[in-house]
Amino acid sequence: MKQNYWNENKLEGWNSVLPKYERLLDRISTRYELSDLIQEMQGETKTSHSYEFPYDYDTQEPLQVGGLGAEFEYDNGCFRITKIYVGDPTNENERSPLRDPGVQLNVGDCIKAIDGEDVGNNAIKNIYYYLFNKDQIILDVITKDGASRRVSVKVLHDEKFLLYRYWVEKNREYVHEKSKGLLGYVHIPDMGFQGFAEFYRLFRSEFDRDGLIVDVRFNRGGFISGLILQKLLLKREGYDVPRHGKKNPIPFFSSPKVLVAITNENAGSDGDVFSYLFKKYKLGVLIGKRTWGGVIGISPRHRLADKSTVTQPEFALHFDDIGLGIENYGVDPDIEVEIKPEDYANEKDTQLDKAIELALKQLNK
Repeated sequence: MKQNYWNENKLEGWNSVLPKYERLLDRISTRYELSDLIQEMQGETKTSHSYEFPYDYDTQEPLQVGGLGAEFEYDNGCFRITKIYVGDPTNENERSPLRDPGVQLNVGDCIKAIDGEDVGNNAIKNIYYYLFNKDQIILDVITKDGASRRVSVKVLHDEKFLLYRYWVEKNREYVHEKSKGLLGYVHIPDMGFQGFAEFYRLFRSEFDRDGLIVDVRFNRGGFISGLILQKLLLKREGYDVPRHGKKNPIPFFSSPKVLVAITNENAGSDGDVFSYLFKKYKLGVLIGKRTWGGVIGISPRHRLADKSTVTQPEFALHFDDIGLGIENYGVDPDIEVEIKPEDYANEKDTQLDKAIELALKQLNK
């Protein structure tokens, strides 16, 4: 810890931390509890990116609860489909298996039996009970038109990719609709490989609109914020207008002059940095909530005797105007917008609505 910690002066009194937590060792009975104790001890440094990654967690194979990429309601002895999440039909991990070729179930269809078990005869009225540790299941279905079908369905082991794609595409369509096609939308989930690919995937289809909303809410951080900022700093200065066909921005693949970014308390690390530099470079208005506030980086390479990894925050990001001001504080938005619990319940995204409002107002100046 002392050898690699970013500021040795911050570790004054570190020797007194060990006795404080050492007396709790006799109360520990599992490896999980030891991890919790180590993490509490790391918290004494009051520094971000202080992690402990146990080596032997993976030996305890978790039993998977699968998903079908849909929502259901128990209705008189069957599970009725109330919603099917539409993600990316071209990507197996981003579409509901209920819409696969040969399956093609619809909202309103009712699942009467799963793997031959009549769901109406079971006291458990939760469909996930039947998806426990399954790869493939057989569904007996009564369609909303009254026809009987039997289909074989692959179970998704993880629905997060589908739900993410559904959320992004829903936001994108909403922005297009509310702005009458004037505004584009991109979401950046992290500042790593996925985030870089996701940015370019969406930017290629959105860059030629009059304005762009850049959403970094829930950004998990990484290291490529600079590459994305370089692209956003390349501003459109005109159009190449052909005699026939669609006009193209000059420079090609440049960003529109009207940009609005959305951030929140779950955007951190390089997500903090992006939010800060978006404001610093005056690329546009930053709205949402204050960011996570963690910019002391790590290189997880040191292992303990049991092969666990304990990180030592060692790369401190200093900025010319605020120094270490982001660490343990975050980045304030230009305009704070809260999403209240009732907004979540009603699927109302007040932050996105505000971003659309501000971008359209700038277009009308």
